[in-house]
Amino acid sequence: MVLFFIMKKGIIIALLLIWIAFPAEADIYKYTDENGVVCYTDTPYGKKSRLVMKAKKTDHAQKRLTRSTDYNSLIRQAASKYNIEPDLIKAVIKTESNGNHRAVSKKGAMGLMQLMPTTANDMRVNNPYNPEENIEGGTKYLRLLLEKFNGDLTLALAAYNAGPKTVEKYGWNVPPYSETKNYVKKVFSLYKGKRRYDFTGPVAKETPVYKVTLEDGTVLFTNSPLLKPGSVRF
Repeated sequence: MVLFFIMKKGIIIALLLIWIAFPAEADIYKYTDENGVVCYTDTPYGKKSRLVMKAKKTDHAQKRLTRSTDYNSLIRQAASKYNIEPDLIKAVIKTESNGNHRAVSKKGAMGLMQLMPTTANDMRVNNPYNPEENIEGGTKYLRLLLEKFNGDLTLALAAYNAGPKTVEKYGWNVPPYSETKNYVKKVFSLYKGKRRYDFTGPVAKETPVYKVTLEDGTVLFTNSPLLKPGSVRF
C-alpha cells in the first residue's frame, strides 16, 4: 500500500494527525514537488527525497514468542484434559515446529506438534494444520506414550521422535540416533518440570483369558491358568 500526503504552509497540525496514520513499519520520506508542495510518502518513486522517519522494526524473536503464546489457552485445555504440564507441551511445540502451525517436515510430519499422517489418523485429527486439533492430538499421543513407558518422560519423548517400536527395539532405551538424542535433550532444556509422570489410578490393561481343560475333560475359560499344565492364553 502506498501512502501519499502533501503539506502546504500553515497545515502543521493536520500533518501531525496524518502522520499517525502511517503504518508502524513504513519508512517515511519527504520531498518537494515541481509546484513547491512538500510531500510525505512511504514510496518516493525516484523523487529526490530524504528519509524523515525510520520504521520501527519488530524484533523477530519477539514475533515468534508472541506467536507461540497465542496457543496458550489451547495448551492449557489439552494439558488439563490429559494431565500433562502445559510447559511440557510448549517445549514439544517449540522443538517440533517453533510454533509454526503450517510446518511440514521432510518425513511428512505436520503442524505444531508435527504429527505423522498415521498418528494424526489414530488420534482422530482431521486437520493437522488446525492448532486446536493438532495440540489435542499431539498431547493425547504424548499421554499414551507416557502410559506405555510407565511414566518415563525420557522414553516417551524418544518414542515421540523415533516411534515407540524403535524404543522397544533397543530394549526400552533411547535409540542411538543423534537426532533422537538431540531431540530429547532440547525438549528437556526448554522444559524444567518433572521427568517421570505418575498418573492418578492404574492404567487399564487387557486382562488375559486362559483356556484350561480339567481332568474330567471339562473346558474352562478363566483369567487364571490355575497352575494347570497346557493352559492356553487367548
